Amino acid sequence: MSKKGKNILSKWHITAEDLTEVINANPSLRGMILGYLAEVKLRKEWLTDRRIKNVIKYDDHDRSRKGDWVITYKRKQFILEVKSLQTNTIKCDESGCKWSGKAQCDASDRRTIKFKDGSKLETTCLLVGEFDILAVNLFAFENKWRFVFAKNKDLSRSTFKKYSKTQRKNLLASLVEVTWPPSPPFKDDLFEVLDELIQERKR
Repeated sequence: MSKKGKNILSKWHITAEDLTEVINANPSLRGMILGYLAEVKLRKEWLTDRRIKNVIKYDDHDRSRKGDWVITYKRKQFILEVKSLQTNTIKCDESGCKWSGKAQCDASDRRTIKFKDGSKLETTCLLVGEFDILAVNLFAFENKWRFVFAKNKDLSRSTFKKYSKTQRKNLLASLVEVTWPPSPPFKDDLFEVLDELIQERKR
């Protein structure tokens, strides 16, 4: 096996128990690792389909590039943003059949956003239209790698009172309600959402 593909446990001379201990002792590290694993799982489970072409992952430090994955589907380009559930928001109904939780849907860093009315705002909120599809990783529900998908335009807007009406209209809410089985605006089929977006672009 090449050095690049060497098992990380062997490369770092650690055991699975060592890695587990570190992750369990540092919740923020656990969230970060699960977030990056979600991107990998999404690619393997959905983006390797032969209908999808030109799968691109930009450098995380390149702030000029939006989204976690950029794909081409039916000759159209789409930007996917991948987010995970906040474990402290997870609930299950008494029957054990319905799960609910919230996903943090914002940028990793604060940045200044300019709006069409001339106003400026420093925020971590994501913009309406900044990406095409939100993919939420539901692993925290039942320790199963599942995803639900929603169009950016169907996501809730910010309701923060200190923002102006124009700003609230153009900023996404930082927390998004998610359920399993999925409820609107989320669906469990990425291609159904992609096809809807293609139809909307034709109008």
